[in-house]
Amino acid sequence: MDWQREIAVVTGGTRGIGRALALGLVRRGAAVALCARDAQAAEKAAAELRAAGPRTLGAGCDVRDEASVAAFAERVRAHLGQPTILVNNAGVGRFAPLAEMSLAVWDEVMDTNLRGLFLVTRAFVPGMLEAGRGAVVNIASLAGRNGIANGTAYSASKHGVLGFSKSLMLEVRKAGVRVLAVCPGSVNTAFFDGDTPFDPNRGRILLPEDVAQATLDALELPERALVSELDIRPANP
Repeated sequence: MDWQREIAVVTGGTRGIGRALALGLVRRGAAVALCARDAQAAEKAAAELRAAGPRTLGAGCDVRDEASVAAFAERVRAHLGQPTILVNNAGVGRFAPLAEMSLAVWDEVMDTNLRGLFLVTRAFVPGMLEAGRGAVVNIASLAGRNGIANGTAYSASKHGVLGFSKSLMLEVRKAGVRVLAVCPGSVNTAFFDGDTPFDPNRGRILLPEDVAQATLDALELPERALVSELDIRPANP
């Protein structure tokens, strides 16, 4: 894979797995556009990444909002060109017993993790189909395979990410576009700083860089090879 040819978009790229993926892409030679709802944070992250590679753009984008996604896509194409790699990483986790969960919390999770996934993918996939090559990476979770007490919204949304990814893969693979769903286990990020039903040993779980390396290594396979789903677990949590 000639990474110098690649133009990548990473949503939720200012921290955690998204930040590690953006950095990994830049270090391999790709141009990278990253976004976050906080425009200032996105621009700061992009500026820091330029130490590893100059072709970097940071911009504010609310993936839940159609107009915001359209504006971001237009800006990426104007500054870097037509993206060949899309990493849908933006997501949120909210946890509560179902009987106590508000509709606002449910909607926040679904709007970010699924509506945002749809809007961003729809904005960038047509260009890949036209070019006859590209890759879409959707960051799911092992929670997309398993239920979690107090995690009905989060787990349902990640199950949805897997269903979306499988269907899209079948839809676009013959046009030269690969789709990869990545399902990390516990990763030492700010995710565990909030109120979650998990209490991992943060010294033994995955690092964001582990997920980034496995993901980019899968993309580095010849274009005739497609890794459609990738589970990454802590070896000995």
